[in-house]
Amino acid sequence: MDILLVASAFNSLTQRVFAELGDRGHAVRVELALGDEALREAVRRTAPDLVVAPMLKTVIPADIWSSHVCLIVHPGPGGDRGPSSLDWALNTGAADWGVTVLQAAREMDGGDVWASASCPVPAVAKSDLYRNEIADAALEAVLLAVERFASGTYVPQPQDTPGTEAGACVRPYFDQSLRRVDWASDPTETVVRKLRGADSQPGVLDELLEEDWYLHGGHAEDSLRGRPGELIATRCGAVCRATVDGAVWIPELRPRRKEGGPATFKLPAVLALGDRLPALPEIDAPWELPAGRRTWSDIRYREAGAVGFLSFAFAGGAMSTEQCRRLLTAYRFACSRPTSVLVLGGSRDFFSNGIHLNVIEAADDPARESWENINAMDDFVEALLTTTDRLLVSALGGNAAAGGAMLALAADEVWCRSGAVLNPHYRLMGLYGSEYWTYMLPRRVGDEETQRLTRRALPVSAARAHGIGLVDVVVDSTPQDFGAVVADRAARLASAPATRRRIGEKKAARERDEAVAPLSTYRERELAEMHSTFFDPGAPYHALRAAFVRKTKPTSTPQHLKEGTSRVRTSGGA
Repeated sequence: MDILLVASAFNSLTQRVFAELGDRGHAVRVELALGDEALREAVRRTAPDLVVAPMLKTVIPADIWSSHVCLIVHPGPGGDRGPSSLDWALNTGAADWGVTVLQAAREMDGGDVWASASCPVPAVAKSDLYRNEIADAALEAVLLAVERFASGTYVPQPQDTPGTEAGACVRPYFDQSLRRVDWASDPTETVVRKLRGADSQPGVLDELLEEDWYLHGGHAEDSLRGRPGELIATRCGAVCRATVDGAVWIPELRPRRKEGGPATFKLPAVLALGDRLPALPEIDAPWELPAGRRTWSDIRYREAGAVGFLSFAFAGGAMSTEQCRRLLTAYRFACSRPTSVLVLGGSRDFFSNGIHLNVIEAADDPARESWENINAMDDFVEALLTTTDRLLVSALGGNAAAGGAMLALAADEVWCRSGAVLNPHYRLMGLYGSEYWTYMLPRRVGDEETQRLTRRALPVSAARAHGIGLVDVVVDSTPQDFGAVVADRAARLASAPATRRRIGEKKAARERDEAVAPLSTYRERELAEMHSTFFDPGAPYHALRAAFVRKTKPTSTPQHLKEGTSRVRTSGGA
């Protein structure tokens, strides 16, 4: 079928629906919801068989939904209505939630039901839940709804049909009055729940050091103590703030926008506070944490027999210069351990999205910070590529993009959860790219596919990535089970008879490649392109970066989304 996706943004869920519908042979195009007339023109231009809205904050005009079937993805179970479904799920401590695909109608969220799917609600941040459990359920429901529509025989069920729902529940918008933290009385668990419920957007509005800030993300701390509400320590760019019965780590802050001022954006908390931050102790966390500890660190290491696990969880998947350097230090420690297999990642949610554009935008000299950041990324990738005494596995529990997607390819094997989406390209940020992609990507997918991936700049599903050789294994698991499945598979890899032979062959293979073209030539060529872009004030990268960081609304749908996918089928993963 010809399907038009309508979305307020080409976010993670929209990308996944786009990629997986394309995998199943549908021609899929995207139109951003930038106004009723633009949407009407897109419908006239594409004449779709079906309109699907994976993430929509506005209303589809009545003249469109009355003449075309328009399916709305609502992140709530049957009967749930309102714009803050996930906020209420987390606020009420729901153990299970769901996604419903509704037909657009006059009443908001009141249309007939085409499909629904349920999912668990683990104790994770809202954005993580949305990208993973909710996205899995949404995709299941969308695929079922599309199949039912294509059959031409299915009749969607009105929401008042007996057995369809337990009764409509219209929930109001979850505003800041419901998010407010009372530092004088809220226990740590309550504070963490509130912070996690707004980790990406909109954040929790609060007063800190006599200024208004949005707090983004929260993690419990089990040993540090202080006066409730007071900042008591820092760690790896985060601040620790005392509660009535403990403390919480807050990784990111965003200043409240001043009236008439420019849009603000998230930064590592210590960087955001700058000179306002009082002198506080920097409390290091060991890479290997004792069992039962509750604290926060963005880099962790553990071992299980002959397998090492180096996990990293950077907010938004972005890796700043400082984070890259710390990760390289941790990697060198991991390589000092007597393991035969080292797993990179292996936890849920983002793997990596490359350089930290927010930190770059906030720098006094963004060009210089861009340069430092990309070199720090390259240093880490080079360390992976030149490791020849063990097998490396990149385990992608979630999405990866740009330099983060290329980083994954530096391992001997790439394992990817079935729900992950990859964006192995740089073009949309006006960059040529580095991370040795010109060495690694063609080796995996060939020159023709390399050109297609980098020029079309479209998301790739895990199944499609496996079909073209971008990843080696697709792990069909829930987000929560991914780590355990990876650990089991890594243990079997470490004990496999062929593993020792493969390790023995790595050094010779690296030497052969080096003789043909040294790694330094790839890096120098890539960085020459990047340097010319970074230090050219007129390069599109600077404006694109600023728009991305400040979430500037585009004026039109990008052409590559309008063109969309052609009807191609790909094989599934292992």
